[in-house]
Amino acid sequence: MTPGINMEFIRCEDKPFAAGVERAAQIGYRYVEPMVHNGRELLSEAGYFHSVSMDEEPLFIRDLIESHGLKCSGLSAHTPLMRPEISVPYLEKAIRFTDEGIRPAWLDEEEIWHVMRYTLKKVLPVAERYGVFIGIEPHQSISKTTEGLLRIATLVESPMLRINYDTGNAYLAGEDPYAGLDAAGELIVHVHAKDISIQHAEAEQGKVTGTPVGCACGDGVIDWRRVAAILKKHGFDGVLSVECGTPEQAARSLAHLNEVIASA
Repeated sequence: MTPGINMEFIRCEDKPFAAGVERAAQIGYRYVEPMVHNGRELLSEAGYFHSVSMDEEPLFIRDLIESHGLKCSGLSAHTPLMRPEISVPYLEKAIRFTDEGIRPAWLDEEEIWHVMRYTLKKVLPVAERYGVFIGIEPHQSISKTTEGLLRIATLVESPMLRINYDTGNAYLAGEDPYAGLDAAGELIVHVHAKDISIQHAEAEQGKVTGTPVGCACGDGVIDWRRVAAILKKHGFDGVLSVECGTPEQAARSLAHLNEVIASA
C-alpha cells in the first residue's frame, strides 16, 4: 500500500494542474490522481483550476507528472453510468474511475440496471484493450450502500471492472466503511482515503451520499489502522489516494498514512 493524493487538495489555492503536481512532489507523495474534463474550461485554461482537459496530449501530461518523480494512480473521471450518451464517449477517453451518477427521474427501478449494464458493456472492451480499470465508487443513491456498490461492480463479467472504495463517502452515507471494505475485498483496485471530521460527521452523516473532500487522514472518524488491516488481509497493494482540502492537510495525511502502513 502506498499513499497518493487526489488533486483536489490544491483547489483551495486556485492553482493549475502543474503547480499541484509540483506541490505534491514537494510534500513527499509518489502518486497523484488527476481530474479530467471534456473540451475547454475557462478556469483551467487561465491557470486557476487543477482539472486537465482530455483534449490535451496525454503523453505530455504523463511527462509532466514524471518530471517531478511522480506516477499517476488513476484518473478522477466521475461520469453518470445512467446517461450513456454522456458517459460512453467520456469513459472511452478517460477510462479509469467512476460512480453510477445521479439517477434520471425517467428511469424506473428495473431500467437503471439495464442502462448501466449497457454503458459498462460498451466501454469495458476499451478498458480491456488498454489495460486500465473502471472503478465504481460509493457516491450516489445506489452505490452508497455496499449491496448496491457490489451489484454495479458485477453487472458485467470483466477483469477490468472493479471498485474504487471511498471511506468517507461510505461513512457519510450511513454505511460501515470497514464492513464495506471487507465485502468489496479483492474487487478493490484503488482507495479514496477520505477522512471525515467529527463536526462534518455530526452535521451530515445519513443525510448525504458523499462529499468532495474530507479532513486530514488521522484527524477524523476513520480508523486508518483498521482500514489498512482489512486491505492487507485482501492482498491490496495499490494506492490510498488522499482526498483532502488543503496542502497542509495533504502533508499531515501523508505522515499519518506512512506511519499506519509501516505498522500494518
